[in-house]
Amino acid sequence: MTTTRIGAGPPHAGKRWPGRAAHVFRLALAALLPAMAGCGQAPERPSSPPKTSSAATEDGCAGGARLTAGRHTLTFAGEDRVFLLTLPEGDGPHPVLLNLHGLGSTAREQAAYSRLPRVGGRRGYIVATPQVAKDRLAWTLPHGFGPDDTGFLSALLDRLEQRLCVDRRREFAAGLSYGGAMATALVCGLNGRLAGVAAVGGVNIVRPCRDPQPATLVAFHGTADRVVPYRGGHPLRDAPGDLRKLADLVTLQPVEQVTGGWADALGCPTTATTAPAPGVRLRTWTGCARGARVHLYTISGGGHTWPGPIEVSTLGATNRHLDATRLILDAFDAARPV
Repeated sequence: MTTTRIGAGPPHAGKRWPGRAAHVFRLALAALLPAMAGCGQAPERPSSPPKTSSAATEDGCAGGARLTAGRHTLTFAGEDRVFLLTLPEGDGPHPVLLNLHGLGSTAREQAAYSRLPRVGGRRGYIVATPQVAKDRLAWTLPHGFGPDDTGFLSALLDRLEQRLCVDRRREFAAGLSYGGAMATALVCGLNGRLAGVAAVGGVNIVRPCRDPQPATLVAFHGTADRVVPYRGGHPLRDAPGDLRKLADLVTLQPVEQVTGGWADALGCPTTATTAPAPGVRLRTWTGCARGARVHLYTISGGGHTWPGPIEVSTLGATNRHLDATRLILDAFDAARPV
């Protein structure tokens, strides 16, 4: 059996669950239940922002040792954390994009599937694709239990600012599935540091936080997603037995309700609906503070997949008329600096 780990965990083709994959998925879901169930309450913004670079810290635009493209490690909280780095041409300053993988996936798979490093690098973005902590399958959401991934990602941005020429007003995060949830949660988790976030197949895993700083939000979600259901309810629709019992402990809100909640929290009074591609409905909220926008691409019949040229049949249908990679970068290009 072919194994595909892109997205929300080990593969599930129809109802066939290999024993080892089911065991790993059971452990992963059990670990994530407290965080996912905790999303029933909108978390408050941190009382103080995470550590960020200041004028006193090293500035990569001033010269000095530079990071190179490739695989790197960053020691954080006593652990070596891995990230892949893609660099654009030119001296900068360049915008930065954190590219976050889904549950059970890897940085390398996310880099290939999202195409954000390749396409973003050509468009002038520094793209860092980090890996979750060793022996972990998913990110720890802000205020969750486990490794401090919010602190790690803040420290990663610090390192990029210190060792590359970064436009500190234009830092972004995007991700797939649970990586998309983590990216969205960083709107408040990083206390206004990000100018925009994007979630593919994961925006309704977390609910809007209170009093978010202005940020552009882009979400893509298929109506036939059986891992993170578009209409809400219990996730992992094809999980059998004990996995089904675990999944039934989690109830997600509908994608439209969550995205509309973000628009309300961000103060976006105006909405418009268009059809940018066959089988796609785009709802856009505008008039938000500091020119931010909220975009929701609803893909009719789409699965738990990244819209674009790469198909992963085990995760459902892929809309190839829409290029999520390009649209995410378009939205980030248009986002006003924080």
